[in-house]
Amino acid sequence: MAETTSSIHSSSDVTWPRLQLRLITLLGLAVALLGVFLLSLVVGSVSIPAGEVLRILLGEQPERATWTTIVLNFRLPRALTATLAGAALGVSGLQMQTLFRNPLADPFVLGVSSGASLGVALVVLSVGVAGSAPLLAVSGLLSNVSLVLAACGGAAAVLLIVLLLARHVQSSVTLLIIGLMIGYLTSAIVSLLLYFSIAERIQAYITWTFGSFGGVTWSQMRVLAPTVLVGLGLAFTLAKSLNALLLGEAYAHSMGLPVRQARFRIITSAAVLAGAVTAFCGPIAFLGIAVPHFCRSLFATSDHRLLVPAVMLMGALGALGADLIAQVPGSDTVLPLNAVMSLIGAPVVVWIILRRSRLNAAFAS
Repeated sequence: MAETTSSIHSSSDVTWPRLQLRLITLLGLAVALLGVFLLSLVVGSVSIPAGEVLRILLGEQPERATWTTIVLNFRLPRALTATLAGAALGVSGLQMQTLFRNPLADPFVLGVSSGASLGVALVVLSVGVAGSAPLLAVSGLLSNVSLVLAACGGAAAVLLIVLLLARHVQSSVTLLIIGLMIGYLTSAIVSLLLYFSIAERIQAYITWTFGSFGGVTWSQMRVLAPTVLVGLGLAFTLAKSLNALLLGEAYAHSMGLPVRQARFRIITSAAVLAGAVTAFCGPIAFLGIAVPHFCRSLFATSDHRLLVPAVMLMGALGALGADLIAQVPGSDTVLPLNAVMSLIGAPVVVWIILRRSRLNAAFAS
């Protein structure tokens, strides 16, 4: 990667004021995340006073009984889903960019998202294929549960293939190319299903691809939350391995790192995080690429011991903020989540990259 990696081996040389500043910034992100989380429970098509929201969370009765249903059954699971998804995609993107030493790598570079999309396409579109028996389709209205199961199955299948290949492939670049080819293959199958499907099923599939944090129920949260937390916990344990891999696999091997085992664990963590989020929320774009770059610039470091928690907080904050804007508070309109993320976030990332390039040029001169 283009940026310097000298800071990863000199944490003991970091001055106390700089360390204090980084800790304060990290704390500021946590406070901002808490504030946006509470705001997401307050605003919406129906505005609920913050005091009433706090009463509901404490188990007390608000002025209107319907507010309890809105907060506990709709807004709270949506906010928790956005928090978990943002943290998961941010950390997954950080791992992929470091492992492949590619600033454009994202959580779905291994084809996990494509596998989930193929699973959903088989369920949603197969009933509309001329002459096909609806064995893979759901009779009647397609339920959220069927989509989750289909996405989980597709993501798990691709994950299994990638993990098996990771044990035998020596080069991360080769593994990256294989992941991209898997993505192209699954996309081709989805395209064929779309071509032969009927308009109603195509619309249902396209709606799923927009992404949403609002479809996760409390029963599904029992699966999503533990899966994401396990993946994040594994990412924390891999911080030192990621630091070593920043300078290349040969250097990491010379430092005594078992490269093949470390790569396998990193891929497992990243794929589980991305696969779980895609299965429950759809293919959420942008966060995995943008958040790691933003945190590197904000904290001026490549040390993953700091970047992993920073990316978790920033990813969750970005997901909550984008979802808040997508809901258009005070209106019944809900905008496509992926469109909101890209429209707001892409210019910010371009500005960060250009600013960092100017700073590097100034230091070089």
